[in-house]
Amino acid sequence: MSHADTENPRQNVTFDSATESGHAHGYLRVPESGSGPGVIVIQEWWGLTDHVVDVVDRFAAEGFVALAPDLYGGRTTHDAAEAKELLVSLPVDRAAHDLAGAVTYLLQRPEVTSATVGAVGFCMGGAFVLRLAAQQGDRIGAAVPWYGLPALDTDYSGVRAAVLGHYGEQDGSVPLDDVRATAERIREQAGVEVTLHEYPAPHAFYNDERPSYRRESAELAWERTTAFLRERLTPADRA
Repeated sequence: MSHADTENPRQNVTFDSATESGHAHGYLRVPESGSGPGVIVIQEWWGLTDHVVDVVDRFAAEGFVALAPDLYGGRTTHDAAEAKELLVSLPVDRAAHDLAGAVTYLLQRPEVTSATVGAVGFCMGGAFVLRLAAQQGDRIGAAVPWYGLPALDTDYSGVRAAVLGHYGEQDGSVPLDDVRATAERIREQAGVEVTLHEYPAPHAFYNDERPSYRRESAELAWERTTAFLRERLTPADRA
């Protein structure tokens, strides 16, 4: 992969993962206050890029302890064909183990004040958010997918988190009919609150490093996201 980085300098933490290597890496940021609710940030198919690092930093600036697991093991790309290759070659089970390990890692950190963690993801990461919420049950207190969906036959019966989603009306890769069907499937199978917002925007409208960025939609979705996370990620009983 000629364009992919093989060592990612953005990695600053290592945590346990039930994979062959036994560990995974990621980028963690703690707010200036020193503590806050925990949030997992799940990357787009480009990898753990500067944009994902910026998103983690933005969450920290809002008072959250945020962690982005590096699902590609240090590789990143700006080439769509290469990103597709990275995505296709990513073992779903390994990614699931890495994400589960990230949840455990955050919940065990003393800086994390919430009883559960939030999961926020973009594109590929949006699909992983919903899978993670189904897999982790009551350890995920809020699930926020941005323009990403798992397979339509995904089993959501394990979801315990409320869901807030952001999707673009001009997104040719994620049909709104599928978005609405997914919302109904989650409600039916899990009985949780699901709110999916639609924006006059294309795919990846929050990524301000790409031509798809739409500032008005991005800022509105961000405000909704941070308010939702603050509401849903209640303090843990440390007694």
